[in-house]
Amino acid sequence: KSFLNHTAYLSCYFPNSQNTDIKDLRVFWQKGAVEVVHEVYYGQEKHENLSPKYINRTKMDMDKWTLQLLNAGIVDEGQYKCIIQHRDKGLPKVIHTSECLLNIIANYSQPEIAWLHIGELKSNEHLNLSCSSSGGYPEPKQMTWLISHQNITQMSMGHMDISQDPVTKLYNVTSTLNIPVPTNTPTNISCLLHLREQLGSLVSVPLSI
Repeated sequence: KSFLNHTAYLSCYFPNSQNTDIKDLRVFWQKGAVEVVHEVYYGQEKHENLSPKYINRTKMDMDKWTLQLLNAGIVDEGQYKCIIQHRDKGLPKVIHTSECLLNIIANYSQPEIAWLHIGELKSNEHLNLSCSSSGGYPEPKQMTWLISHQNITQMSMGHMDISQDPVTKLYNVTSTLNIPVPTNTPTNISCLLHLREQLGSLVSVPLSI
C-alpha cells in the first residue's frame, strides 16, 4: 500500500544467498504483460525499453532489492513482477521471480454534517440532514449514522451516494438522514464513514439537538 502522490516501495524479495555480483545480473520490473517499469542491465540502468509513463519515476535500491516508484498515482495500481536473470556461460537464465500488488490510498476528508432544511424545527416535523466526505480512495464501504439520547445509541444506514471524479479518480460520498425531530430529550447525531482495506473509519463532529 502507498499513499497517493508518495513513493511506493516494491520489493523483489531476492535473498541473493550466492552473493552474486550485480554486474552478472539483469533485473527488470514489469507491470502486466507489456509495460517495462525499470531495468538494470548487468549493473547499468537501461532506459530504452521503459514504458514512457515510468521514465524518471523509478529508482532501484540494489542493496535491498527494492524498487521505488515516485509520485505513485491511482493509475499505478496493479500487479508488478520482478524478474532477475543471471549471465550463465554468456546466456541469461532466470534465477528469481516475484510479484507484488500495489494499492493506492488517499485520505478522505472528515465527514461533515449539514442541515437540509430552512427555518425553525417543529416537534411534528422531520429532521433532514446530509453527511459528506470527499477526495478519498479506494471507494468506501458504507456510511452510517449514530443517533444517541439518554445513553441509548441507534444506528441508521440512510441513503448513500458515491461519485468518482473522472480525472483524479478520487471518490466523494454523501449520505442523507430523515428522522422525526427528537422531542423532550437532548440528542447527539454523528456519521461514520467506513473505509476498506482495514483502514478503519472516520467520524464527524457530533450535531447536538
